[in-house]
Amino acid sequence: MDKWIAQVQKELGLSVDVDVDSLLLVARDAAHSVERKMAPVTTYLIGIAVAQGASVAEVTMKISELAKAWTVESA
Repeated sequence: MDKWIAQVQKELGLSVDVDVDSLLLVARDAAHSVERKMAPVTTYLIGIAVAQGASVAEVTMKISELAKAWTVESA
């Protein structure tokens, strides 16, 4: 996994720390609590929020809580 992340960062000209565990947990929460295909969409939106200055830890915590509370009525 580390080699893949390093190669993607090189290809995109990035040099950032990646909190893989937090991202995988929030992707799991979105996939299981909302809909499976929402996992990559959710992590993409988190990336945008972080690019705009949000904290990875704060955003992943908020979105995990949102996903866990998601119900059919929420949709």
